[in-house]
Amino acid sequence: MDGQTKIEGATYADDTSGLKLPSDKTYTLDEIYFYEAKNILKATLKYLSAVPDPKTAPFDFEWMLQLHREMFGEVWEWAGKLRHSELSIGIKAYLVPAELKKLCDDLSFWREHRTFDPVETAARLHHRAVWIHPFANGNGRWARMLANIYLRQEGLSPVRWRETELSKAHPIRDRYIAALKEADEGEFASLIKLMKEGIDI
Repeated sequence: MDGQTKIEGATYADDTSGLKLPSDKTYTLDEIYFYEAKNILKATLKYLSAVPDPKTAPFDFEWMLQLHREMFGEVWEWAGKLRHSELSIGIKAYLVPAELKKLCDDLSFWREHRTFDPVETAARLHHRAVWIHPFANGNGRWARMLANIYLRQEGLSPVRWRETELSKAHPIRDRYIAALKEADEGEFASLIKLMKEGIDI
């Protein structure tokens, strides 16, 4: 694809099969991000402009797929469909359905028993969603949206993620990737700190 840059920690590949944009031209990565951002804005308005009730955002398995579809379905045919191929990061594809269901169950337990405070719960939700990497692309943005919807339901402001800086080589992206790698080892302090920096508490 013209204009594509490889970014550490990103899973975007040259494969544009399933792209729903008009096929009479070749799109740069920035152009695809632009169309994705327009699609994501609709989901943002739906879920973050007011506190989403549990019926709107139940945090069950089917809704998690639906959320990805709402964020990317105008751009990609495979939006909301679990991947069947291996990526450079994320668990093995055959494990994705079981692990995503387990995440839903764990979140339900954490909420019921107030296992962690809301920001730590959001950080753990965010990390696990990225770690699973259920979709062909858009996993980071989907995981950040999941965490923000959870925070809204808990009465907190969403994290103001600097998406343009997270999508390219930038110090904030370096911090973000490092925080996720620490969370892989069970250390969530850096990710929690990064999220709190973007929340009005």
